[in-house]
Amino acid sequence: MFIESDGYAIHVEECGTGPAMVLVHGWGSDSAQNWRDTGWLEALSPRRRLICIDVRGHGKSAKPHTRVPYGYAALGRDVLAVMDALDIARCDYLGYSMGAFMGAHLLGHQAQRFTSMVLGGIGNETPASAAQGTVIAAALRAPDPDAVNDPVGRAVRRFVEANPNNDLEALACSAEEMWPQGYPLDLAGPDIARADLPVLIVNGTDDHPYVDSADKFADALPNARHARVQGCDHLTAVSDPATKRIVLEFLDAEQP
Repeated sequence: MFIESDGYAIHVEECGTGPAMVLVHGWGSDSAQNWRDTGWLEALSPRRRLICIDVRGHGKSAKPHTRVPYGYAALGRDVLAVMDALDIARCDYLGYSMGAFMGAHLLGHQAQRFTSMVLGGIGNETPASAAQGTVIAAALRAPDPDAVNDPVGRAVRRFVEANPNNDLEALACSAEEMWPQGYPLDLAGPDIARADLPVLIVNGTDDHPYVDSADKFADALPNARHARVQGCDHLTAVSDPATKRIVLEFLDAEQP
């Protein structure tokens, strides 16, 4: 189905039974790649009614070719619009990478809409990593992918082109807008101290720079903890069985 948010068509799929849970994928991916192909839907569907959103610019959702629609505050509105359209007053939230940064903004501005949050692949950018948004955008816009010399840009270009749903210009615009905003406490703002719902932050031990600063993010929340998955980086943590085990234990403990 499609639900309108800010004038954009947002693609949504549902499966599973139980309390509602919104799933929000990472940048350059989509719901199918991030959650179905990695076994998350199979693991979660016996426990939750899963609301899987393709974030604007991704998957089957609308893909604007300007930067402004890709700020995290704007992306967070897509989540709320979907919840409102489906008459979901409150629900659990699972976000990875981009989806986790969206969750950080929602924690600071709409915490009352959520019963728990799992945020994976999140922490502070560094000046060097934040600047990679520009490098990535240039790589995505290069007419010849073989001419991309920057190793990060080249790797991201390969990752993005592996998904036939991706639009290179939309993702270039989003990279330019998102990467400099990648500071969870800034996204959340001062009201994060009142977001007392249970929060689980999960990072791979090799996911730098995020794992290095995620403790600070967890410490700013009244009811959060930071779990680490040994031997995983930003890409491999999503599909690692240990990540699923940590998340499922958290959700089962929070089940009313």
